[in-house]
Amino acid sequence: MDIRVPDFDPELMIFEAESIARGYSGMSWTIAVQTVLEICCNYPELFPSIKSDSRGSYTFKWLKKYFGGYSNRPSNRISNRIGTVPDQIIDVIIESRLNFLDEEAVKKIQDSHRLSMSAENILGLLLEEYLAEKLEKYGWYCAWGETMNKIDFCTERGQLLQVKNRSNSENSSSSSVRKGTEILKWHRVNAKNGVYLWKNLNELVQCCELSETDFSDFVTTTITNNPAALYIENSWLQNL
Repeated sequence: MDIRVPDFDPELMIFEAESIARGYSGMSWTIAVQTVLEICCNYPELFPSIKSDSRGSYTFKWLKKYFGGYSNRPSNRISNRIGTVPDQIIDVIIESRLNFLDEEAVKKIQDSHRLSMSAENILGLLLEEYLAEKLEKYGWYCAWGETMNKIDFCTERGQLLQVKNRSNSENSSSSSVRKGTEILKWHRVNAKNGVYLWKNLNELVQCCELSETDFSDFVTTTITNNPAALYIENSWLQNL
């Protein structure tokens, strides 16, 4: 069953969701989760595809995605190692071009690249948590766990916001949903010139406190308080 296709009862779905969230460990019924679900009910095409055989099953799995995403935010998560092994031919390419490097130096380049990849893997999550923390008081709620299809934040009035880290990571999703609701889009940095675009986001969400400096402070505090958010391989730990 794909809840975006067949008819469903929005009021009953919200009622069932509240009952589940209030009675299930690790969940709660807040204005945030209620808002995200209600907007999805208003625009069913925003519901993510979830395999289920009934509305009740879908609702439960949707809540599990939401609270799973929230529980896995960077300030709380334990990241895993990169799931792929290094391709040794990369070392050959580097050694062939920079033949003055010894084996240890090439290994350090490889380790540095993998550390950078680990950091990149959580950058989007850090941006999401920062915005969730800052924007809630302005009435913007995070769709944790990708519980909205290609939408990251919404308001009770049905405003929709899609967030990306860089301009070259934009996807090709449509700019509006049924009933003509516009999807606001923002990316943090222009990949071509490195310009940060926080001013644009402040204007979009009617805020004045978002900035690269503030985001950087948030990242520093988050990783300092929860080092496990960034997976570090043994080759680096030996130097700590």
